[in-house]
Amino acid sequence: MNFLHRPRHAATPDIPALPDPYIPRHGSTSYAVDHYELELEVRLAGNQLQGRAVITARALVALDTVELDLVGLGMDKASVDGVRVLKHSHRQGKLRLQLPSLVEAGAGFTLDIRYSGIPAADDGAWGEVGWEELDDGVLVAGQPTGAPTWFPCNDRPDNKASYRFSVTTDADYTAVCNGVLLSRTKKSSRETWVYEQSAPMATYLATVQIGRYKLLALPAPETQSQLPITVAVPKQLQAKAATALSRQREMVDVFTQRFGPYPFETYTVVVTADALEIPLEAQSLSILGRNHLDTGWESQRLIAHELSHQWFGNSLTLESWRDIWLHEGFACYAEWLWSEESGSMTVAERATAAHAKLRTEPMDLAVGDPGSALMFDDRVYKRGALALEALHAAAGQENFFALLQRWVAEHRHGSVSTAAFVSLADQVCAEVTGFSAAAILTPWLYQQQLPPLPRR
Repeated sequence: MNFLHRPRHAATPDIPALPDPYIPRHGSTSYAVDHYELELEVRLAGNQLQGRAVITARALVALDTVELDLVGLGMDKASVDGVRVLKHSHRQGKLRLQLPSLVEAGAGFTLDIRYSGIPAADDGAWGEVGWEELDDGVLVAGQPTGAPTWFPCNDRPDNKASYRFSVTTDADYTAVCNGVLLSRTKKSSRETWVYEQSAPMATYLATVQIGRYKLLALPAPETQSQLPITVAVPKQLQAKAATALSRQREMVDVFTQRFGPYPFETYTVVVTADALEIPLEAQSLSILGRNHLDTGWESQRLIAHELSHQWFGNSLTLESWRDIWLHEGFACYAEWLWSEESGSMTVAERATAAHAKLRTEPMDLAVGDPGSALMFDDRVYKRGALALEALHAAAGQENFFALLQRWVAEHRHGSVSTAAFVSLADQVCAEVTGFSAAAILTPWLYQQQLPPLPRR
């Protein structure tokens, strides 16, 4: 692995001065990472991990120490710009390195950290997140704070960076990471897989999946999207996966038409031999369980939902977890769009059903700031989608999708906030219709009482 590699695209986030209130123990505001080079040696027997992380960063203030997130693994040694770190502490998931010399504000520096241990999921407020052993392999579910269970990082959603991954594991297993597969080499009983994700990515979206997968190219008829789509699937599930994913390219086409071009170079769908409670999304890929492989609506909506996160969540990533509706409300609305386009229920019918269900549930959260304990509550998803339907009803079809395409284009591979979306919506709606988008969105996002059903 070439540890002198520099990213082709470097993120330049405007890091807030305060920690994210939903994850106050994660991340640092004193520096920003531009690039991670991760070299992982994984031994599936015993679930052992040896890692090397070379982290290219910039100081946002003068630094004499650097603080990283690392949970359940131990640091073996570290250096800064080639000079060994002599003093460090590691407590409660925080690795603090005493820098050999002061790094001035605005200066770049490189951390080289060797670490090892037996990785495990972190049991937090949202259940177990991070590195998880499967019956025969490994799954990483990073959202929202699982990244530190397998590499040292600045675990903030607004510090996006480019990545290169090198994963060496048992032969006859496939390692899948974000981005483009650059190489695979086999030596004796070990095999190394190298991937590059050049587009800026939040730490929680970084992933590695290991299993007895076959990498299959999803067929691309001339009339459908030519995006390179790979399916990583166990041999015994290939036929079921082909059936369940038979409309995946149609979904890409529908979302491209509505939201703008697919934002990454490739897309990969990983199908685990295990059943999973819910599917997962990471940047440029989705992870489905064997139990999601059917053509019924419940499975197809989840397949569409995870795909839509490539636009809303991965290319456009929230600045703070309070704005989770910008991911989940938009992805839920994408489900409804696919429902209508695929000949199932219309958007209006899906909205009516969601509204009726919400009327029977407690009205005790604000979608635009639900609180950390409720940020993955289904009401955030459904009320977020209904907020978009209310805006759609007021703006009209052409103006609404023009707004979404402008939102996606202007913030491509960046960090976003509710305030920024409302501001853009206000600007667009004032230009073309003369009404206030904020007046429409505010009751849906910041009032606990459920507004009336939007009607077009």
